[in-house]
Amino acid sequence: MKPWALLVLAVVGLFVLALVGGSFYVVDETQQAIITQFGKPIGEPVTTPGLKLKTPFIQKAIFFDKRFLEWDGDSNQLPTKDKRFIHVDAYARWRISDPLKFFQRLLDERGAQSRLDDILDGETRNTIAKHDLIEVVRSTNREFAINEDLGEESDGEAQGQVRIRFGRRELSAEVLQAAQGRTTDLGIEILDFRFKRINYVEQVRREVYARMVSERKRIAERFRSEGAGEAARINGERERELKAITSEAYRQAQEIMGRADAAATEIYGRAYEKDAEFYRFTRTMEVFGEVIGKDTALVLGTDGELLRYLEQSK
Repeated sequence: MKPWALLVLAVVGLFVLALVGGSFYVVDETQQAIITQFGKPIGEPVTTPGLKLKTPFIQKAIFFDKRFLEWDGDSNQLPTKDKRFIHVDAYARWRISDPLKFFQRLLDERGAQSRLDDILDGETRNTIAKHDLIEVVRSTNREFAINEDLGEESDGEAQGQVRIRFGRRELSAEVLQAAQGRTTDLGIEILDFRFKRINYVEQVRREVYARMVSERKRIAERFRSEGAGEAARINGERERELKAITSEAYRQAQEIMGRADAAATEIYGRAYEKDAEFYRFTRTMEVFGEVIGKDTALVLGTDGELLRYLEQSK
């Protein structure tokens, strides 16, 4: 075969191959597609997986994800109804519900993310601005857990002061419902919305920390006061018990001394009955021993008792 004939066959083969290859496209299970002709969508969206047919060269298949997609918002500083500024970080899940409308209005996922930024951030700002800070922070009116270290008084003061009407879950649902109403004509469906993180701005954080420090100082002062009262009670009981013990010991000592004096008196009495003169002499000697000191000069008369006793003892 001549060379030019081979070239013609090769060109025809490539054309047929391109024609056949351009006539088919595959839709994955995680995808959905629309067909455009000269850049304009035609026909209905293709949402079922499998091998599909299109006109080659003039038609093009554009694929979109069928799975749930993520929207992660930026952390924004927002004011609450009670004029508290907080940082709010949120996230959402969405999907492409109408590929044709999605392509016409948003073109691709980048355009959808940009549009969701406007919608979800705006609705988050509106919702936060309509509610007090406590509604954003708490979800229920459940009672606070009692901390044994802080005591029941601190928890009792916090209980019931503020009762929330909505809570964080209701606010999330409010943002979700408002955002869903604004995305129905965009070919997307917002499936879920949640507040990921809520934090105070620096000024409010300092106020919160100051209140926490003040609360802990008040609790510490209460503990000190209770400790001082308990110490006073213990010291009082100790003084009372000490006085009772001392009084009882003094009573017992006096009883013993009384019994000893009685026994001594009885002994002296029996001794006096046996030899009255000897008893008188010993008592006199005891008196002189107590009265006369080491340096005392004693002058005795001739008729004195002591001299008489001394004379009689010779």
